[in-house]
Amino acid sequence: MNHSPLCAPMGFSKLKRENTGFIAYNRFYKKNKNLPEIIFLGGLKSNMSGNKATYLEMLCKDREQTYTRFDYLGHGLSSGEFVQGTIGQWLSDALAIIDHVTQGPLILIGSSMGGWLMTLAALARPERVHALIGIASAPDFTEELIWASLTENQRKDFVSQGIIQAPSQYEEEGFPITLQLIEEGRDHLVLPKVIDIHCPVHLIHGAADKDVPWMLSRRLARRIKSPEVTLTLVKNGDHRLNTPHALGRLRSLINEVSLMKD
Repeated sequence: MNHSPLCAPMGFSKLKRENTGFIAYNRFYKKNKNLPEIIFLGGLKSNMSGNKATYLEMLCKDREQTYTRFDYLGHGLSSGEFVQGTIGQWLSDALAIIDHVTQGPLILIGSSMGGWLMTLAALARPERVHALIGIASAPDFTEELIWASLTENQRKDFVSQGIIQAPSQYEEEGFPITLQLIEEGRDHLVLPKVIDIHCPVHLIHGAADKDVPWMLSRRLARRIKSPEVTLTLVKNGDHRLNTPHALGRLRSLINEVSLMKD
């Protein structure tokens, strides 16, 4: 497909996608070849103006480290409707940013769903990925957390209606989950097999996370082939992990992996 970056108003840029509109992104560029670029992959229904995305930009500006944050299609400032999205589509968005916006070795930082997508992106572009950092990673959440939570009757209703409204502590009305998201997600599951990733991987998860159990990060850590995999549990940490303590741990990990040699 033909992708081309073009400038856009309001301080963000657009990466045009053939037949699917555009991805909105913001890139802080600093020509420092000693530090790998960082990309932030957000969670489901989040956007690049969230706390962690903007905290990372501030951190990278202080460090003079190139940093990119973006919105998947159907999220934030990007085009498209959320209900049209799938794991494959959002993975394609992440790969488009990797291929057409960034340069050289990358540190992928994935939050929640972004932890699943960073894993898939690392499998698709192993030569570009220097390290992975997962924050409350939610690999295979469509199957493990949504489909698995439904009763037999609820599954029948879901199949017949094609959509359900999932409850959310962050949105009073909840948000729509389509059957297409569940079914297409099965083409991208990573937990049932060995994950052929060999770069350093650091996972952080809140021990009190009520949205995504920390055991999913543990299972992800066990499946990844790399010998350099760590899992840090933050006592009393919730899903967002945006306390000073949690962000301090994230900052330390970024310092550590940025200075590692390939």
